Amino acid sequence: MKRREFVGGLAATAGLAGCAKSEGECSPDASTTSFEWSCVTSWPPKFPGLGMAVENLADRLERASGGRLKIKVYGGGELVPAFEVFDAVSRGAVEMGHDASYYHKGKVDAAQFFTAIPFGLNYMELNAWLHYGGGLELWRELYEPFNLMPFPCGNTGVQMGGWFNKEINSIDDLKGLKMRIPGLGGEVLRRAGGTPITLPGAEIFTSLQTGAIDATEWVGPYNDVSFGLHKAARYYYYPGWQEPGPGLECIINRDAWKSLPADLQALVEITCQSISVDMAAEYTNGNANSLQQLMADPKVELRAFPDEVLQHLKSITAEVVAEMMARDPAANKIGEAFYEYLEKQEVNSRISEKAYLDTRIG
Repeated sequence: MKRREFVGGLAATAGLAGCAKSEGECSPDASTTSFEWSCVTSWPPKFPGLGMAVENLADRLERASGGRLKIKVYGGGELVPAFEVFDAVSRGAVEMGHDASYYHKGKVDAAQFFTAIPFGLNYMELNAWLHYGGGLELWRELYEPFNLMPFPCGNTGVQMGGWFNKEINSIDDLKGLKMRIPGLGGEVLRRAGGTPITLPGAEIFTSLQTGAIDATEWVGPYNDVSFGLHKAARYYYYPGWQEPGPGLECIINRDAWKSLPADLQALVEITCQSISVDMAAEYTNGNANSLQQLMADPKVELRAFPDEVLQHLKSITAEVVAEMMARDPAANKIGEAFYEYLEKQEVNSRISEKAYLDTRIG
């Protein structure tokens, strides 16, 4: 609690400084104006990690603003369906939303670059691209026609490959596989011969248990144990090629955003960044603890995807992304920036993170 109060205090101080620097933009009564917003999400209510991140966001904003910005959070399906967050915020039915940008691929393909690209940027690299490499400016340009203001707001870190009720020993085992997998990863699976299915989190366990799907990716040990997925499938595969560092988004209706005084706008930006840092720490800790639990379960088998399978999926990913960039000018512009940054980071990662982990772990 002391740590959270400290973060909240820093956010409030920085927010007021932002107002002071933009003196002309703050109305005389800005310090007393209050706002009550609604926020819809794609997550089960108060779900560990994903669901609690937005609850923490709302709590910190209210406390740091002295009650001037109050946000009521609704879980997926409570106010709008889990995959309709984008539309609800865009049309102004609610002021704020929290979800993953790759859920919108049907209406804005390029949005997928800001959550996860298979074999793409990991958490730290994505965070660096967004805040220091020009990615956030591209994201806001992409969302402007939808009357939305996006903010990076959370990241789970590299995920797991998923839970399977059959072994994956070769690329032939992917054929006919019915798997819950969103985003570009789903399209890659389809071209590998599988059937991708999009399901909200709350429906995954039952679908896997009843055989409606053969496999599912969700997040990683921390969240997968919360859903009890280890009770519905035996084989737990890694690595999460499909989501190497998936970022979450806080999206705000632009009209609502413009109604905030400058100090509260600054407070929102700072608090979203604090949620990203906090969530990454929570998942790093939670995944390590939950993985120990799973490895002690005799009914669970931890498996690595065969190299043949990973290389096949990587090759298909290159084709899928190239086609998306060829047909969509926005995806082409963002994709070129994304891959230029990825190439630069690969050189750095090879002699830093990878070299260190190879030495430490062997």
